[in-house]
Amino acid sequence: MPRRLRPSPGWGGVIGPELIAIAVFLFTYALIIDERIHRAVAAMLGASVLVFLHIVPWEKIPEYIDLGTIFLLMGMMIIVNTARGSGLFEFIAIKTAKLAKGSPIRVLLLFSVVTAVISAFLDNVTTVLLLTPMLLYIASVMRITPLPFLITEIFASNIGGAATLIGDPPNIMIGSAAGLTFNEFLINLGPIMVVNLVVVMGMLFLIYRKQLLVSAAAQEGIAKTLADLNEQEAIRDRSLFKKSVAVIALVVGMFFVQDLLGLEPALIALIGASILLFWSRQPPEEIFEKIEWPALFFFGGLFVVVGALVETGTIATVAGFVVNNVHSQGEAMLIIAWFAAIASAIVDNIPLTATLIPLIQGMGGSMDTYPLWWALSLGACLGGNGTAIGASANVVVLGIAARDGLSISFVEFLKVGMLVLFVTVAIGTALLWLNFVVL
Repeated sequence: MPRRLRPSPGWGGVIGPELIAIAVFLFTYALIIDERIHRAVAAMLGASVLVFLHIVPWEKIPEYIDLGTIFLLMGMMIIVNTARGSGLFEFIAIKTAKLAKGSPIRVLLLFSVVTAVISAFLDNVTTVLLLTPMLLYIASVMRITPLPFLITEIFASNIGGAATLIGDPPNIMIGSAAGLTFNEFLINLGPIMVVNLVVVMGMLFLIYRKQLLVSAAAQEGIAKTLADLNEQEAIRDRSLFKKSVAVIALVVGMFFVQDLLGLEPALIALIGASILLFWSRQPPEEIFEKIEWPALFFFGGLFVVVGALVETGTIATVAGFVVNNVHSQGEAMLIIAWFAAIASAIVDNIPLTATLIPLIQGMGGSMDTYPLWWALSLGACLGGNGTAIGASANVVVLGIAARDGLSISFVEFLKVGMLVLFVTVAIGTALLWLNFVVL
């Protein structure tokens, strides 16, 4: 019987497990940024190499894969994909458009609020996928450029997603790692995002006001055209519509009282998904096919890649260096928020968040890390506004616009995006500082 070969201490003696972990991490990150290979494949490749080399022992993989994050995402994906078939989201879009009564400025404001609210409770990409075609149609009816609407939709989606535990993947990861509840996110980040949304809407109105002007006669004609739209016709399955609304309301309500129920957010999402599938009698095969499996495998592989940095002590070393060179909790909070924001404008905020989470956990021995979690969430979620590739919602909206004949260049987006990034992160860090340092 052939003898099973096991890595000798030579792996660490010649190269060192720390260097291998760092090299694989950087290589995986480079593949994710390059985008020629799907990021799920890149993460799985990196994880496979690390497990093969015994940098991460096979038996320790469950310790590093955060099932709370993966099951929460899975549950919400099932709920959204089931509800989508009812026409619920198209109903909301048409209802919002009719409330605008032909005013482009009112459309901008109302859709910003609706986008932010939906993104706070559902996946950002799903939100913009459903609302963007409606905004393009409304702009064509108004005979004005859809640019202001689409740019505002992107920012509103990212701001709204930052307000809650389930609004953006970085928040899901942070909440699971730090044991933070839905209400804690809502209390600590919700007010900040409301202020940011109001400020950003005001900024964008000033930037695009000339492109939003239409005559009174034109506005009256637009209002008539929009009034002819029937939101009831958007409902494709009235029974499923009612059941979807009821289950989404139930899930959101359970998130609010999760402390009293003693349930994890992931379990709440899976309960909601199970109830909706059972109640609606939708074919599970069709719903499960629509789950974003590549995203879930991406998370799983990424957790292992970052876990290698924890396993080898690399994260602990970096955390010790930061602690020794940062003189106060407030200083650490500002560094984490601004570093995460700038970095998230350039690279995917999911692997960035996965890397910074164990770093913050490693700082727990010398300072209270509670404010640092909010700083990380703030920077990772709002940093995506900076560039056209900073967040998935940005890429999706600009892609749909390009297919419709509207090309928004990287530089054109950058001019507005970086302004929004610096203003929103500045407001956020100022309010966090006031809450955790001053008061």
